[in-house]
Amino acid sequence: MIKFGVAANPEKFYEAGNKNSEQMPKYLYEIGLDAYEYQCSRGVRISDKKAQLLKEQALKYNITLSVHAPYYISLSTQEEQKKINTIKYITDTMKAANKMGAKEIVVHAGSLLGLEREYAVNCACELLKRAIDVVDDMGLSDIIICPETMGKVNQLGNSKEIIKICEIDKRLKPTIDFGHLYCREYGKLVSYEDWKKELQMYIDILGYDRMKHFHAHFSKMEFSIPGGEKRHVTFADKGYGPYFEEVAKALIELKLEPTILSESAGTQDIDSIMMKKMYNDIKVNNKN
Repeated sequence: MIKFGVAANPEKFYEAGNKNSEQMPKYLYEIGLDAYEYQCSRGVRISDKKAQLLKEQALKYNITLSVHAPYYISLSTQEEQKKINTIKYITDTMKAANKMGAKEIVVHAGSLLGLEREYAVNCACELLKRAIDVVDDMGLSDIIICPETMGKVNQLGNSKEIIKICEIDKRLKPTIDFGHLYCREYGKLVSYEDWKKELQMYIDILGYDRMKHFHAHFSKMEFSIPGGEKRHVTFADKGYGPYFEEVAKALIELKLEPTILSESAGTQDIDSIMMKKMYNDIKVNNKN
């Protein structure tokens, strides 16, 4: 079953008088959403007590949890100490995910660091293999690492690169960020056919079973040429892509049921509800 939710806490969550992330599951349940990506983007700082509370609330309100690892991760780094730090960021995130009952973590591949793309991807694969070995030794192999497609052209993370990284271990799944791909392709991914072709590439290489319930981000975005991603906007901001209706058509035809987290700028909840309605309307119309 497809799921819709939010990454980070939207503005209306705080406007409603809420203060802590442990209150998010109840908030999401009451507005009809069912997934939450907890952010450790600036470091893994959640206490054991808060992680346990979040786990209890997520179970109570049937909210699927995932965790975003710190932005400091650099899978293509050439410095040994930074490699050690990157592995620690990943394992710390997985330990936090385990405590809150989350089964997936989102990981950025990081910058190219001036390296040739193919060489940088190979370095990323080797470092992630090291991280997986550490994870296995820690008994956390049931938590899935989900490398994310990135929006800036000078970052690792186009679709082919994320697929190659995911090929190193069958437990890995991609986090497909539709806004990021739209930006790094300078707005060329527009139609249902464009998205169907993009998603079919993942299925052909990684397999349908692995891709059926992939992790996803969606937001409309502004991009620049040649840099790519510039900023996240909202569904209320006109003139920006990508267009969720076209993505939804591709997902339905390919029988994919991801967890889609809105990353809109402050209106994640509002826009995620809109996506859920669009998706359901398109699915109903396709049956008629």
